[in-house]
Amino acid sequence: MQVELRGGQSMTGFSRHSGMLPGGGSFAWELRSVNGKGLDLRFRLPPGLERIDAACRREAAPVLSRGTVFATLSADDPRAAAPLVLNPAALEAALAAADAVRRRLGGPPPAVGDILSVRGVLEAANAGADEGTIQATDEALVAGFTEAIRLLARSRREEGAAILRTLGRQVDEIEQLAGAIAADPSRSSSAIRERLAAQVSQLLGAAPGLDAARLHQEAALLAVKADIAEELDRLAAHVGQARRLLSAGEPVGRKLDFLAQEFNRECNTICSKSASAAVTSLGLEMKVVIDRFREQVQNVE
Repeated sequence: MQVELRGGQSMTGFSRHSGMLPGGGSFAWELRSVNGKGLDLRFRLPPGLERIDAACRREAAPVLSRGTVFATLSADDPRAAAPLVLNPAALEAALAAADAVRRRLGGPPPAVGDILSVRGVLEAANAGADEGTIQATDEALVAGFTEAIRLLARSRREEGAAILRTLGRQVDEIEQLAGAIAADPSRSSSAIRERLAAQVSQLLGAAPGLDAARLHQEAALLAVKADIAEELDRLAAHVGQARRLLSAGEPVGRKLDFLAQEFNRECNTICSKSASAAVTSLGLEMKVVIDRFREQVQNVE
């Protein structure tokens, strides 16, 4: 069945955007997105540019709702990042802490690089920097990030469209397999009567003292319990819901994941109730399709 597929982005994608800084230098943003339960932005910024973190997060929130996004900024203009200076108080505190640990546990003195990597020992110094240049630089970098986010969203939409087409084909497969199960000759009234009659005759032959009427009654009850009409009806409803979600034009990953669980539940019940090798085989084939469906759903926003 053909449906217009519009729902959800992929949560995986990549984008790169570069630009010029007010002072003539350049910068480049690289964004990589992978699966995530919520939206998790992880920035890698040059020293002194941590100040643009909050502004960049505000730009991303309206565009993306899920995924872990790794955002790396590189800038080759010395004015884009403030120079680093030594914080004497933080240095003394780090050295004192390292010395106390060494006296207690032993070992060599800490390396210079280890001490300098302690947060606060090296600080960005904005003293003397022109405020206008700093503001213009920040605006250029945030604008660059906004464009990189837009490109990432486009990349995710393109990949998402391909995933949704795959999901649509898998929903079609589930529907076709359910139809084949519903049409299996073992589910016809005559086949059910013949199967029950053979089972009752076998039991009466093995134990002639059994009450034939009661045995027929029990067999009929078991036949009702083994019927899979309700499971097939629910599968049909789930197929319809899946198609509505795939054409919803909004983030539907969580809903599709829940629906995959429901598909699997009905398929398992059909396999457990099956009295036919053909139905069991079709049910197992459906389970394979459902597993592939659920794997793809994990990538949908």
